[in-house]
Amino acid sequence: MRNRPLIKIVGALIALIAGGAVIWYLGSPLVLNKTVDEAFSFELPSQEELAQMSGAELKEMETEFLAAIPDEEELAQMPEKERKVIEAKAQEMAAIVPDKVMAEPMPPEAKATNVDPVVVRQGQFKDADSFHKGSGRAVIYQLADGSHVLRLEEFSVTNGPDLRVLLAGHPAPTSSAELGDYLELGPLKGNVGDQNYAIPANTDLSQFKSIVIYCKPFDVVFSTATLG
Repeated sequence: MRNRPLIKIVGALIALIAGGAVIWYLGSPLVLNKTVDEAFSFELPSQEELAQMSGAELKEMETEFLAAIPDEEELAQMPEKERKVIEAKAQEMAAIVPDKVMAEPMPPEAKATNVDPVVVRQGQFKDADSFHKGSGRAVIYQLADGSHVLRLEEFSVTNGPDLRVLLAGHPAPTSSAELGDYLELGPLKGNVGDQNYAIPANTDLSQFKSIVIYCKPFDVVFSTATLG
């Protein structure tokens, strides 16, 4: 009988400890940070392996690489150092994969009548920097039906992931901060060759000063053509 108070005290302590463990287990995710520091998982093949790969295998590798790149929101939240590592690998990939060549004729609307397309504005592509290079012409045509099309002629630009074609408010932007108001016309169809991009109806072309080839995931300008 004398041991009952002691047994009760020990039982209470055990219950208290067990209860505290449960509370800690349930509550700790709310107060503890879980730090993850995973490196970019994609590794490029060696030069010897690359030399033995076919064009189809290189294209498949490029597709896998693009799928491995974090999305824009994740990239924006990454430390600058880690983001630069992924961007450097993207540049390596761009140098490896074959050029995507387009040979697109003028839009069918331009041939449907005897009225020649009218050049509204045009400009010459130039390099963004020592690595991101571009050449050729950007020409905005008005077709016989009144619509407008941007045509890239004798065009070439450094290859890269998820390149987009923009109408930009700045005449010669060198960074995403300088783009100003812009209108995206779509993904770049090929990094080499002639190609067309429809311009939406009622677009006020006077608001735009340049055509920009832009890498969307990394916010990098690859080439610009100032419109005259």
